[in-house]
Amino acid sequence: MAGSTVSSETAVDKPKQADLDRCVHCGLCLNACPTYRQLGVEMDSPRGRIYQMVQVSQGAPITESYMEHMDLCLACRACETACPSGVEYGRLIEAARAEMDPHVRRSWVARLTRRFVFGHLLQSPGTMTAIGSLLYLYQASGLQKLVRLSGVLKLMGKLGQLEQLSPPAEIPFFFSKIGKTFPAEGERRYRVAFLAGCIANVSFASLNEATVRVLQRNGCEVVIPGGQNCCGALHVHSGIRDEARKLARRNIDAVLSGNFDAVISNAAGCGSTLKEYDELLEHDAEYAEKAGQFVRLTKDVSEFLASIELNPKMGAVQATATYQDSCHLLHGQKIKTAPRKLLAQVPGLEFREMPMADICCGSAGIYNVLQNEMSMEVLVAKMGSVNSTGAQWVVTANPGCMLQLEAGARLYGAKQRVLHVVEVLDEAYGLYGK
Repeated sequence: MAGSTVSSETAVDKPKQADLDRCVHCGLCLNACPTYRQLGVEMDSPRGRIYQMVQVSQGAPITESYMEHMDLCLACRACETACPSGVEYGRLIEAARAEMDPHVRRSWVARLTRRFVFGHLLQSPGTMTAIGSLLYLYQASGLQKLVRLSGVLKLMGKLGQLEQLSPPAEIPFFFSKIGKTFPAEGERRYRVAFLAGCIANVSFASLNEATVRVLQRNGCEVVIPGGQNCCGALHVHSGIRDEARKLARRNIDAVLSGNFDAVISNAAGCGSTLKEYDELLEHDAEYAEKAGQFVRLTKDVSEFLASIELNPKMGAVQATATYQDSCHLLHGQKIKTAPRKLLAQVPGLEFREMPMADICCGSAGIYNVLQNEMSMEVLVAKMGSVNSTGAQWVVTANPGCMLQLEAGARLYGAKQRVLHVVEVLDEAYGLYGK
């Protein structure tokens, strides 16, 4: 942040020349880029942004225009999948944002908000519990429903638009489970650590509980390590890499001594960052090797479950479902078939592939808050694809995508039910024998 001390690690937080040189400017990434698809502006394409990064690397100033183009990127990394030259665009955009962060002019309100959210809220279970409790009262009292039906949100401008994306608060919060161990059902086949996230402990407590149950059903002893904290994904995406490094070290310390077969995440965005701790800490003499060990253990929950013999004792789920690829699962972690393989094993579930399932829904971490207008444009296009399937359920693999798609189903869809892959499995296991 502006005015902060620059560490030796921060000094290397800029796009690497070797990564920039990989781009041959062929343009095959253009159609994969959500912002280019919406705007048709070269500077808002991966190729155009890399061109601008090259100019900065050669001494051009970091201008307001440059920062606007970098900020408008969803960092969905679809261009990585499309790129024939292996350009690691995710590394580039994150490094570019870190490099430009000290140059960003923010009001004192914006600076305080940023410090509170990234430096305190995401790392404080107590503060998150307090705010989550207020949110729960707003929702459970019926006030949220009344506000939405009244039409007053249309008069509130951007604030009203953001309210549509407010996450649920699910009682009891999952914080109470951290530090506990849940035994496997039947014979123990694996011992795994589950990283519960930060906001997910409040807004996706039921998803975290479902994840534990499904892992237990599949012979896993599930440990929720007591020393874990926020993964740092939102920090990395926002250019606050030094703070992300602190969080990475804490998570590594919480896990490595536990003799686990795998470290499990149910959030694709978090998992993508967890799997890149080795890059984040590559210049840390004490943690570089530890980070490598951590990365080798880390699995998305769908990736892990698809790699083992899945417990077949599921009841029939009578529903039609489509699947939206989470960008950081598909493009970041290169996982496409695992979620579909799991859904195919659910009795009674009719699966319908949606067109352009690999195009971003517009969530992108907190992008839908910071760049709400573009996010909603991307969401409208996505809901067109969802609606075309006629599916009752929209399944995905990331909590942020779930929030975005829930808003999409409510505003532009047919009130489809939005679920995580693990929640579908959990529902099927609950129906067994009924």
